Amino acid sequence: MKRQTVFTLMIIAFVLSFFVTPLGDYSKILLNRFFATAPTIIKPEKRGKITDYDWKLKDENWKIFNFEEAKGKVVFITFWTSWHMPSQAQLKDIQYLYDTYGDKVKFYIITNEERAPVELFMEDKEYTFPVTYQIIGEPSPLTLLKSPGSYVIDKNGFIVIHQNAIADWDNSKVDKLLNQLISE
Repeated sequence: MKRQTVFTLMIIAFVLSFFVTPLGDYSKILLNRFFATAPTIIKPEKRGKITDYDWKLKDENWKIFNFEEAKGKVVFITFWTSWHMPSQAQLKDIQYLYDTYGDKVKFYIITNEERAPVELFMEDKEYTFPVTYQIIGEPSPLTLLKSPGSYVIDKNGFIVIHQNAIADWDNSKVDKLLNQLISE
């Protein structure tokens, strides 16, 4: 075989590995993380406000609770699914946020999946943040209920961040914002 033919076959095998092997999944997650940018902070005069906190959800033990427990607190909400690559790509940053602010910010990492695949995924990735389960058909005070959408809400119910795509949550801009919201 000619050297060029061998090189071409190696390139084809490498490209195919992105579609049919775990290497491809891992690489796609890394690429998503690499191209993620810091979330956009909404200017104070343009922030919407949550007026109704009445929203039923399920905790990781499958017990129903009401989102009203978040009223008056800084809140981080993200929607994710264990099979969605952009969701997976930002969960490492969300784990960082939870480890750093878990006692000062209410975290709602929300999925609409069943418990079994979520628990397997969480165990496999060694994530410790609490998972919240969406109750399908339950009215929500938020307009975006799909992954990888995220919100940061201040103590007065104003939406400070409304991110529709993957974001880089592990950065000084987000740290500064959360520290400011917590101290208000």
